[in-house]
Amino acid sequence: MSEPYTPPTGDGREPPHNIATAISEVSERATKLVHEEIELAKAELSEKTTKLVKGAIVGAAAGVFIVMALVFALVGCAWLLYYYLPVGDFAYFWGFFAMAVILVVLGVLAGLIAARAVKRASPPVPNMAIEEARKIREAVSSDHGAAHPVAGPASPVASPPNSVAGGGS
Repeated sequence: MSEPYTPPTGDGREPPHNIATAISEVSERATKLVHEEIELAKAELSEKTTKLVKGAIVGAAAGVFIVMALVFALVGCAWLLYYYLPVGDFAYFWGFFAMAVILVVLGVLAGLIAARAVKRASPPVPNMAIEEARKIREAVSSDHGAAHPVAGPASPVASPPNSVAGGGS
């Protein structure tokens, strides 16, 4: 006669012939999924760490500008004191003060850029990987939702306990 009907799997492969093959496939896919999630977390942490390092470098440049501005201001003050002493008619100090102002402006700009870069990159948490893991957990638990209802998310992405769910204060 004819063989019993086996439903297609949807991806062009034949259905597994026994439980061991199915368990092996699920195990392989789960392992691959875990490895991909780990790679995603590594990539995300690497990107955020790079932003933090760039912010730290620009912050260091801001510190150098401020220190140099202080040096120029102090040298300018020294020339100003020299100007008021009855030694001669010099006006060199204005150049030092102008340079100090320029360095202060550059230092403030670099500091603002560094603060924005550090704020954008910190803390280096792999949010995308956590979100993907949460979605996977929800998908797996929704398959068994009728038998085992999920009480709520247990991941670090969970909503804070003071949320406005019951009215709040």
